[in-house]
Amino acid sequence: MHFSCFFRYMEEAEHALWREVGLSIARGDAGVGFPRVAAGFDFHRALRFEDEFDIAIRIAAIEEKTIRYTCLLTRDDERIATGTLTIICVTRRPGQPGRYCGRWIVTVASGVQRLAVVSGWFGGRRSLM
Repeated sequence: MHFSCFFRYMEEAEHALWREVGLSIARGDAGVGFPRVAAGFDFHRALRFEDEFDIAIRIAAIEEKTIRYTCLLTRDDERIATGTLTIICVTRRPGQPGRYCGRWIVTVASGVQRLAVVSGWFGGRRSLM
C-alpha cells in the first residue's frame, strides 16, 4: 500500500469518531472549520493487496483550539503503523476571532470521553482492494 493511503484511513477513522458522538467535522452551517495543521506516520510493517487490518484512533490532547489524535493500524495484533494528526478550529467568518471554537472543542471532547470510557480507542476493520 502506498504510504499516502495511511493518512486517508486515519482521516476516515477521525470522521467516524465524530459521527459516533453525534457530530460532523464538515458541517457547513457550523461557522467553524477544522483544517489539519500536522500529520505524520511511523511505518513498522508493510500492508499488501487484500490485507485486512484494523485502524483505531483516540484523542491524545485537547487544547483551547486544537485536538491532537493518535492512530494505530494493526493486522492480527501486529503493529503496522502509528500516526498523529492535529486539527485546529477556525472560524469561517473572515476577521472574526475564533470565539465559537471553544464550544466545539468541549462538545467533541465530552462526547469522545464518554466513548473512551467504553473502549479507549475507536476504529474499525478495513480491507485493501
